[in-house]
Amino acid sequence: MDIVILSRLQFAITTLYHFLFIPLTLGLAFFIAVLETMYVKTDNVKYKEMAKFWGKLFLVNFSMGVVTGIVQEFHFGMNWSEYSRFMGDIFGAPLALEALTAFFLESTFLGIWIFGWDKLGKKLHAACIWIVALASNLSGFWILVANSFMQHPVGYVINNGRAEMVDFIALITNSYVVGQFLHNFLASIVTTAFFVLAISAYKVYQKANTNEFTLSLKMSLVLATVGLLGVMGTGHLQAQQVAAMQPMKLAAVEALWETKNPAPFGIYAKIDETKQENDHEISVPYLLTALVYNDLKGEVKGIKELQARAVEQHGAGHYIPDVTGLFWSFRIMIVSGLIMAGVVFISLIGWFRKTLFESKWILKLLILVLPLPYLANSTGWYVTEAGRQPWIVVGLQKVSSAVSPNLTPLEVNITLIGFTLIYAILAVVAVKVGFKFVKKGLTSEGGAN
Repeated sequence: MDIVILSRLQFAITTLYHFLFIPLTLGLAFFIAVLETMYVKTDNVKYKEMAKFWGKLFLVNFSMGVVTGIVQEFHFGMNWSEYSRFMGDIFGAPLALEALTAFFLESTFLGIWIFGWDKLGKKLHAACIWIVALASNLSGFWILVANSFMQHPVGYVINNGRAEMVDFIALITNSYVVGQFLHNFLASIVTTAFFVLAISAYKVYQKANTNEFTLSLKMSLVLATVGLLGVMGTGHLQAQQVAAMQPMKLAAVEALWETKNPAPFGIYAKIDETKQENDHEISVPYLLTALVYNDLKGEVKGIKELQARAVEQHGAGHYIPDVTGLFWSFRIMIVSGLIMAGVVFISLIGWFRKTLFESKWILKLLILVLPLPYLANSTGWYVTEAGRQPWIVVGLQKVSSAVSPNLTPLEVNITLIGFTLIYAILAVVAVKVGFKFVKKGLTSEGGAN
């Protein structure tokens, strides 16, 4: 297999695995902080017990995120040294700030929080978890600053064949950052909500610590409702941003080969990338134009026209990403979100009618939908990253030019197999440890197992 494809596959597997843990880290820290704040305000010990319970699961998830995230740093030197050489001055700055202003802060205060129960005052201890929550999301912000430059380069000059930063403020206020950060933060809220919903439903179904887990189920239902509405809203705004900044990504996501005004939104398409056409498709007229322009009139550029324009601007080459993969990944993300919204709606009706906690089929449904936010996050990540292909930095450097020149397929294959096996073992261990905590339930100052 080609060295570029192998390196991309290796990075995709390790990054996708790492990304499974990040949204839950960002959102669950806030949920725990709210629980502990309620404990400070009410002095009700059940809030403290819930904060401790979810804190254990947070630590398992956080540990996995840290361990798998370290590998990402090595990739840039091992597999993508040409990218590091070209982009190091810009990409290195937000990564350094992530470590200095976020990760160290997060790790330090998480340690204080873990060992500070009953040693610190209640308010001071609660402040520690709030710092962890804010630092976790600050970490996410710096990572997205780096990623947003790759999607929409700003504040730079090309000097001696390298990109150099000339405007740090432009880098951190990149309009692409705002859309990505808000959408990712709200996706983390949704992931946390469904994680808490599933485990709470499981414990209520078992009739274990019913009072406490009924409380967390109610809180997470509210969180899921707010998060889903936010994700839909910011997703819409981000799609409009992509239409303006990365029209090829939008056209590929919609398998829109020809420029159209107005443009339909595809529901189903049998895509032939060789012939550059859809053999069969089902679409909703006007809808894509309406989503992009908030109007029923407006042109959306097609893949063929955008390919021709890219050749004129950048020279001969294939500038079309994986149309089939992007088209279906986007729809899997949308369908996952709609199913989650439907489950939340059914649960809210049950809550309103006071039948939710006795309804075994709704509780089972809440458990079964746990994989959906992870599926939506993963497919959304694929759309974001694969949609800019063949560029690693849009308009500045292609992926094929970014790979380390001295790598051999054997070296990448060995590390690819090694990482995959290690990550599989880590997954088994993490799930086993997490489920052990879930089965044990509360250690119980305020409730009985």
